[in-house]
Amino acid sequence: MKLNLKIWRQKDAKSNGQMVDYPISGIEGDMSFLEMMDVLNEELITKGEDPVVFDHDCREGICGSCSLQINGEPHGPDRLITTCQLHMRKFNDGDTIVIEPFRAKAFPVIKDLMVDRSSFDRIQQAGGYISVNTSGNTVDANAIPIDKHDADEAMDSATCIGCGACVAACKNASAMLFTSAKVSQYALLPQGQVEATDRVLNMVRQMDLEGFGNCTNTGACEVECPKGISLENIARMNREYFSASLKG
Repeated sequence: MKLNLKIWRQKDAKSNGQMVDYPISGIEGDMSFLEMMDVLNEELITKGEDPVVFDHDCREGICGSCSLQINGEPHGPDRLITTCQLHMRKFNDGDTIVIEPFRAKAFPVIKDLMVDRSSFDRIQQAGGYISVNTSGNTVDANAIPIDKHDADEAMDSATCIGCGACVAACKNASAMLFTSAKVSQYALLPQGQVEATDRVLNMVRQMDLEGFGNCTNTGACEVECPKGISLENIARMNREYFSASLKG
């Protein structure tokens, strides 16, 4: 395939960026999107030009690093996959593909297509954990009976990889889906009840401090999420937050 790539180039967070056209040929349908980007970067390096910076790691749909906005959609036109799992057969010969970084105030651009998503880490650090004394006081993992439905829902919530697609898809750049998934995985389990009140209050407070917008129930976050995290988590977090607020 021959393609025309329109890629956002930005030197650093303080510089103004712009879209740059890159024609590319010899792209096979079985290539992944990131392999196509590798081909482009090899050509740029051969010409003595700066390669396009983009984030990636596992290339197996596990880590969520490969967060690109492709033709206006987080992770591209396919569903329930990350960018590294997107294949070029989803595009046609002669297509123009617009590639941008995830756009959000809380995700400042580092360079080109790479953004700083450490705001998610700070939300997680605010309460996305349980405090357990394991010093000579270990408890068998199967000692506490848990309803299978609750265990399955907790696991579904825990599959969130923190890629930020929900934020990029939201017109308000809201992190409600991410935060609610991290709250839900503990709210559904007995181990998470001890710190439940502080957890939801602290994580929502940190989410607001990071500059994320609020939820307007558009549902774009669930549609674009590569792991299919449900909007039900947002409803659960709202209930948890309301309950925690009443407790003071």
